[in-house]
Amino acid sequence: MCGIVGMVGQGPVNQEIYDALLLLQHRGQDSTGIATAEPNGVFHQHKARGMVREAFRTRDMRTLLGTIGLGHCRYATKGTASSEEEAQPFYVNAPYGIVLVHNGNLTNTRELTDELFHRDRRHLNTSSDTELLVNVLANELQTSVTGLGSHPSEAPCADGDGVGRGAWGRLDADQVFEAVTRVHERVEGSYAAIALIAGYGLLAFRDPFGIRPLILGTRKDPSGETDRYEWIVSSESLVMENAGFEVVRDLLPGEAVFIDLDGHLHTRQCAVDPKLFPCSFEYVYLARPDSVMNGISVYEARLRMGERLAETIAQHTPEGFIDVVMPIPDSSRPAAMQVARKLGLEYREGFYKNRYVGRTFIMPGQSVRKKSVRQKLNAMSSEFKGKNVLLIDDSIVRGTTSREIIQMARDAGAKSVTFASAAPPVRFPHVYGINMPSRHELVAHGRTIPEIAEELGCDYLVYQEVDDLRDAILEGSDIEDLDMSCFDGRYVTGTVTEEYLEWVEGTQTS
Repeated sequence: MCGIVGMVGQGPVNQEIYDALLLLQHRGQDSTGIATAEPNGVFHQHKARGMVREAFRTRDMRTLLGTIGLGHCRYATKGTASSEEEAQPFYVNAPYGIVLVHNGNLTNTRELTDELFHRDRRHLNTSSDTELLVNVLANELQTSVTGLGSHPSEAPCADGDGVGRGAWGRLDADQVFEAVTRVHERVEGSYAAIALIAGYGLLAFRDPFGIRPLILGTRKDPSGETDRYEWIVSSESLVMENAGFEVVRDLLPGEAVFIDLDGHLHTRQCAVDPKLFPCSFEYVYLARPDSVMNGISVYEARLRMGERLAETIAQHTPEGFIDVVMPIPDSSRPAAMQVARKLGLEYREGFYKNRYVGRTFIMPGQSVRKKSVRQKLNAMSSEFKGKNVLLIDDSIVRGTTSREIIQMARDAGAKSVTFASAAPPVRFPHVYGINMPSRHELVAHGRTIPEIAEELGCDYLVYQEVDDLRDAILEGSDIEDLDMSCFDGRYVTGTVTEEYLEWVEGTQTS
């Protein structure tokens, strides 16, 4: 999971991309980067480790010239979180010059790495799958404009028409879409991507299963000097609402949009058999509640999760046993409110959250996560002392955070602690862009619910049912299904094998 944004404006876009990344910071805090382009094709780029506010200084922003640009905040799922070289955007200089940002996770990286070296003759300098993706796109775009794959020197020469425009004539939208079609044929996994093509415009595309989100928005030139439209693409709709853009729609699975430097929008379906399977974990935890993705309000989906969870809690806990319901701030708050309302229990806020500590789930390394829990949350003893408390969290993944929180509640004087998860048990690796690569890291893998309760140290443990989560998210939507692979072990792309899962577990670190 990462946050990505791209914009085609009529004036400088650097500040608005920066502002958008601040709104997407919850999607990744390992590193961040912005790239902009001038009409003559010159790129400007700055990227660094850490949070958005830490990475950019005034002097950096002044160098980001241009009316078209993109940005990224990174949550490492491939490669190394500590490596500044793996911060996005990634750049290749041919054809034309391309910079690209990507949210998701490619699952055929071994095959692509081999193909790029031996067939496409392209050099890779990192272990990032985003570098793979930008090189595959570049190779296929080169094929579109030359017809000769990775050998442009063999192409018939034509006069160029400006800086950033190659020796094969003007690039058109049809050629761009042909390239994306071949990218879909070669690449497996999840990917929402945004790219700048020097001297031509902005390209955005979504994988054929629509696993990771990507949303298109527009507004009229805010300066009033032209009647042209400005365009934005982003991981979440809240970015558009904050900047005064109107949400147009979500990109369809497999669809690509190309916006030229004059602000003209071109769209095409580039996948043969696209199917929409958005990631359920976006609604459980990743997205901000004030976003709408795939036509589904994240906030309302979390309220419905709470309603269904309340019914399960009532079935598995003694009547009258619970005195008070408390959320683990912040993403579980809507579900906890609905649990309290449905069960007729008092709702209280027992944990105070330190806003200056990042999201513990997306911090790299178990030791860092564990240390950060008590820095992030403080239990107020006045709310816990002598009470039978029901704690609601959005999910339980590794169990590190849950175990610490349960102990904090007991230390604050709770008489008993019942713990409930608005998501089902996470029993399987998530390979589509969330850092859950190893089964042995997952507290629910290979354990029964009573065994998990003992491991976490709570008196009762209740999980959402898989079907209830699916129904809660999809209620009122025309979407038929979700990617719920970390809950049910069903990998929607159909290309994830046991051998691949074992390979991932052997190569990733916790």
